[in-house]
Amino acid sequence: MILQQFQLGGKVAIVTGCDTGLGQGMARALAQAGADIVGVNVSAPSETQAQVEALGRRFLDLRANLGSIGCIEGLMKQALELAGHVDILVNNAGIIRREDAIKFSEKDWDDVIDINLKSVFFFAQAAARQYLAQGTGGKIINVASMLSFQGGVRVPSYTASKSGVMGITRLMANEWAGHRINVNAIAPGYMATNNTAALRADEGRNASILERIPAGRWGVPDDLAGPVVFLASQASDYVNGYTVAVDGGWLAR
Repeated sequence: MILQQFQLGGKVAIVTGCDTGLGQGMARALAQAGADIVGVNVSAPSETQAQVEALGRRFLDLRANLGSIGCIEGLMKQALELAGHVDILVNNAGIIRREDAIKFSEKDWDDVIDINLKSVFFFAQAAARQYLAQGTGGKIINVASMLSFQGGVRVPSYTASKSGVMGITRLMANEWAGHRINVNAIAPGYMATNNTAALRADEGRNASILERIPAGRWGVPDDLAGPVVFLASQASDYVNGYTVAVDGGWLAR
């Protein structure tokens, strides 16, 4: 039956940046579908852990700053201690820095690129190596953005990183699809999270954004639940290198 293809019982999913917001919503959705969760965060994911465990799933709390890729090998080893295998990686951790392009600093460029793009590639590489060793295939889900498609304003390194995420998602799919490794991305639209608090607090900017969204509202973490479970499950086995926009129709406007 088709609904059985969406079940994730017995799977282990690594979700980076899942202490709050979109990452928390995706971790919760994967757990609802049956997966055990390995959370990789800088801050304590206490609320996320409680939500996952309330669903009867296991949660492994790992701490790391993905601004450096030196921690990734160790994180993968620790993740394997949960069940001896890893099946799903959600590359969600990311940061944003806002400043006019004419004044943008090298540090703000490097900090964002290192977390949003460099760590995404090398964590995906580590996951793919593990999938090959297991001989089972696996799922990699990267988090892109509306700015994977558009230029944005005052966020040059974020725009570059998210454009890069869509590009490397395609590249990795080209190389790994033949090994039953599915690499895809989700591009959230304007979501009500910590990253957008300043935009939502600006009455004029908030109004202009809502006017552009056909759905007429900001997205919420639960809006990513269906897409992430689909891309993590058997139901998406022939979906490769695609970036799914979850944007209330923003790109269609």
